[in-house]
Amino acid sequence: MSAQSQFNLLPDTKLAAVKSNRARNLLVSAALVISAASAAIFLILLSTTGVIQKKQLSDADKAIASNTAKLQAMTGLDKMVTVQNQLSTLVDLHKNKHISSRIFSYLPEVTPTQVSLGHLALDFKTNTIQIDGTADSQKSVNTFIDTLKFTNYIVNSGDSPKSAFPSVVESSFSIGTKNVSYSLNVTFDPALFANNILDSKGHAKAPTLQVPKLTTTRSVTDDPANLLFNGQNSGAGGR
Repeated sequence: MSAQSQFNLLPDTKLAAVKSNRARNLLVSAALVISAASAAIFLILLSTTGVIQKKQLSDADKAIASNTAKLQAMTGLDKMVTVQNQLSTLVDLHKNKHISSRIFSYLPEVTPTQVSLGHLALDFKTNTIQIDGTADSQKSVNTFIDTLKFTNYIVNSGDSPKSAFPSVVESSFSIGTKNVSYSLNVTFDPALFANNILDSKGHAKAPTLQVPKLTTTRSVTDDPANLLFNGQNSGAGGR
């Protein structure tokens, strides 16, 4: 038997070049396949956006036009919308309204027993009170003025006191046979009558007055006949 021998006649550099060409051809083929797939996906998405989205927009326009026509066909729509808008403002109006009835709890705390009120007018636009009345003397009127000036208020315990009536001006004064008549223009802090100060239960909370001990006031007298209003043009008005 004759022995057969095989020899690799390709040099190492040639063999490396062949392997490199095969790898390059494989990469190029893969890139071409991926590019073709990406192009196909892009064309599918483009056609989908162009057709389906246009149809969705068209359907939405038709629905809007149909619902608009139904609303326009309803009778009294303008009135219903107006009422709805007005109802939506009731909450804010309630929060911003003033509790004018508190004046009848404040006045006995600051009015001396020798002073009576004949007329009272509240103006919530200018935060002022006009007080007309009578007293036994000018000294009592001055005490009333000083009491108002130095009265503070707090809302919660621990609050810093604030002036309840920052400005008190005696606009007129006259002396009669038995008493004196006076007229005061008083500026008050709007928080005294605010409706948006709430307690822990959500109820409107009235500020607490801190009245200086200048004289005995109506709130501490025990004489039921010692009426706050003297009957002369008595009453309270609010604006």
